Amino acid sequence: MPAKRVPVIDIQHLGSWGSRHDETITAIGGACHEYGFFQITGHGISSDLIEQVWCETKRFFALPLDAKQAVSRSKENARGWYNRELTKNTRDMKEVFDFGTSPNPDLSDDDPANWTQDGFNRWPDVHLCPRFRPVMQEYFRACERVAFTLLKAIAKSLGVPPEMLTHDFVGPHTSFIRLNHYPRHDPLCPEQPASATGHLGVHQHTDAGALTLLLQDDVSALEISVDGQWILVEPVISALVVNIGDIVQVWSNDRYPAPLHRVRASTNRERYSLPFFFNPVSDADYAPLAALTNEESPPRYWPINWGNFRYKRQQGDYADYGAENQISDYRIPGVGAVGP
Repeated sequence: MPAKRVPVIDIQHLGSWGSRHDETITAIGGACHEYGFFQITGHGISSDLIEQVWCETKRFFALPLDAKQAVSRSKENARGWYNRELTKNTRDMKEVFDFGTSPNPDLSDDDPANWTQDGFNRWPDVHLCPRFRPVMQEYFRACERVAFTLLKAIAKSLGVPPEMLTHDFVGPHTSFIRLNHYPRHDPLCPEQPASATGHLGVHQHTDAGALTLLLQDDVSALEISVDGQWILVEPVISALVVNIGDIVQVWSNDRYPAPLHRVRASTNRERYSLPFFFNPVSDADYAPLAALTNEESPPRYWPINWGNFRYKRQQGDYADYGAENQISDYRIPGVGAVGP
């Protein structure tokens, strides 16, 4: 039996009507049901912008340690640089830089009006990285457009009106981009090879939000769990990797399970990737969609408040503050199990 491969789907026809549009919706629904992962081409993000993003990402991570520490993340502010990220209370072999939206972009980033639940944006010294901020903000807007397109497609694949899913993403949504750098050594101990620590680049997890759009380089390291086996998501030139998160699993009442995935620690080559996490507004409440539940298939989850859920997960990522919350904590006892 040939090894399973994550589907590659051309989404250029999602903006039109007709058989190709319908075929794309069907393909996305099938990928969400079987894998929770797929790769997309025809997304409309220019190769020139992607090249600029890679250039600025590598420029930032190549900065001296003190320049990166100047924009360090803290318990109070989740945005900025960090090299002690945890997944499931276990340290990952990587360093990251996070940024998101500013509710009032005409004001300074640290203005009280720009504080969000995640904190506020912190940018590297403009003299060291003069193009970093504008390039990353342009890429954020591009990912946002693609994410809305995909979320509408997922809604159609579930047979519900798109606005039923998109309405909580209009306005100051809590989406953010993370720049990942997986060095060949332990970020906290340069003499120690990352692969010798017994830690992964990212330990197995599901994503908490709705969708993740990932730009990855040509180093194969991302793995997903399919039928109990780990399979590589092989890089495809110019494609974005997409995976659904916990919110889609809850909305779909387990029809589309959020996939377990992980990243191998770097060995002979360092790796870079940029996930865009598409998350709703802080006060959004999500639950199984009424259109997908009935007496034979009752709701499997209590309603979940995103802001509260996100805060607990964020604290668990920053440091070991106890058990990391999961949607399983909100599962209604005795009702169903993960699966169709």
